[in-house]
Amino acid sequence: MAVLVMAFSVKTFAQKEKKEGGEFKKFKVDVSLGYALPTSSGGGSKGGVLFAIEPKYAVINQLSIGLRMEAAVTVSGISVSSGTLSNNASAKASGSYILTADYYFTNNDLRPFLGAGAGLFTTAGADLNSNNSNVGSDTKFGGIVRGGIEYKHLRLGVEYNLIGKTTVPASTNPVSPAYDIKNGYIGIKLGVCIGGGRK
Repeated sequence: MAVLVMAFSVKTFAQKEKKEGGEFKKFKVDVSLGYALPTSSGGGSKGGVLFAIEPKYAVINQLSIGLRMEAAVTVSGISVSSGTLSNNASAKASGSYILTADYYFTNNDLRPFLGAGAGLFTTAGADLNSNNSNVGSDTKFGGIVRGGIEYKHLRLGVEYNLIGKTTVPASTNPVSPAYDIKNGYIGIKLGVCIGGGRK
């Protein structure tokens, strides 16, 4: 009975794929450029740039898994015990290696998707406008949630990167308090899909 049910399910899914335009090639690589918007508050917060490469494999037409490798640079506010200092900012770079999964809602040329992932973020921050000479760098576990659309070989997406804060220790020479750098950012990305078209 189990074999018959599985055979019927595979046949039904194959017929659905054929009806909606056929199967896609299993392997592709997404290459994207975009705008990185820090989620931290403060008058010094400014957006930056990001670049990402993501090889992906389609388990089935509507579900793909991948490895996102991304570098982003932003300027974000610094948070100290007395609150967020509007006159201070931090130049922050982050690199990430994230295992991802995307679910596509259609098998047509226009394909809305939602996705999520988890992995490692390597962060570094430098205080631009205070006496603290220390530089904060860290490797943290984090995650992403994202959504967007693909049209043939073009991809437009928005991603929320959830990363823990980096703490920069107090400086003794000169004397300056410790502060936190909030590393989370929103990525707005436009890219191309190399491979992954229809068979």
